[in-house]
Amino acid sequence: MADDSENRVWTLAQRPTGTPDDDCFELETRTIPTPAAGEALVRARYLSVDPYMRGRMRAGESYAEPWEVGAPLQGGVVGEVAEPNGTAFETGDLVVGNLAWADYAAAPAHELTPVDVGDLPVSTALGALGMPGRTAYFGTREVAKPQPGDTMVVSAAAGAVGSVVGQLAKMAGARVVGTAGSEEKVEWLHDLGFDAAINYRAQDDYDAALADVAPEGVDVYFDNVGGPITDAVFDHLNTDARVAVCGQIALYNAEERPTGPRKLGKLVETRARVEGFLVSDFSARFEAATADLRRWVTDGDLSYRETVTEGLERAPEAFLGLFEGENVGKQVVKVS
Repeated sequence: MADDSENRVWTLAQRPTGTPDDDCFELETRTIPTPAAGEALVRARYLSVDPYMRGRMRAGESYAEPWEVGAPLQGGVVGEVAEPNGTAFETGDLVVGNLAWADYAAAPAHELTPVDVGDLPVSTALGALGMPGRTAYFGTREVAKPQPGDTMVVSAAAGAVGSVVGQLAKMAGARVVGTAGSEEKVEWLHDLGFDAAINYRAQDDYDAALADVAPEGVDVYFDNVGGPITDAVFDHLNTDARVAVCGQIALYNAEERPTGPRKLGKLVETRARVEGFLVSDFSARFEAATADLRRWVTDGDLSYRETVTEGLERAPEAFLGLFEGENVGKQVVKVS
């Protein structure tokens, strides 16, 4: 832990080619920032690492602004207000915002949101009650729209988003199949109420595995991964199927965008709809979504897991582990 006069800050040391490694990150010691007028100083308690951040390591444009080489890395952070500096916050208030990977960060008050997790751990503000939970909430209810009797497949189903998607689909009356990368994760999906689950690392024929667990085809697909799993699911789409595209983690480290089997013809045959989305599309309704998620978790209707990495110094390790499937549920870093 840094002392009160130091501020450890992770910066982008270099842009990766292919899969990132430790050389892409540099831990610097800087002075604690002084908040300007209209800003508050926040001491981090937990920071979030998420797959979408891989795109921010590239120089090209994306839906998330790229990180600059030498600049602090940024992401979801929940922490305590250390200096309100005349804002509406008080010292000790819990807030969440898009902040630097650092012990302390200053941010405009309008970019910080008060945290209300009830009696739940504060880290849930980055997971089940945060961006991943809301992504699942809107992606399931507004984009995928599973109906009673539908068969819905969720890829990366043991992740922060997929695990909530599957449970929300069960609430809607769908039959839910998940894909995950270990037997431990498959067992957890069964505990969550998934009707079937596939350990894709134990399969060499995704098509046959899907035929076994979804013999009547797929009505809804929530795609978090892209790649060969998505290619296989497309071959099983039913008429009027819906595909919600949330992420493509299988492709994020590709040096060249691979071309998979041509699948668009299947959409003509099935009249299926494929729709990508960003959770920010629904920002005006975040508060209502969070209230629903908090109530379901508190009442025991929605379960979650977190993989907690101890220490800011291990943040890159936690981030890189996402691409190896090391996390179960939401991956967070405990800073202080």
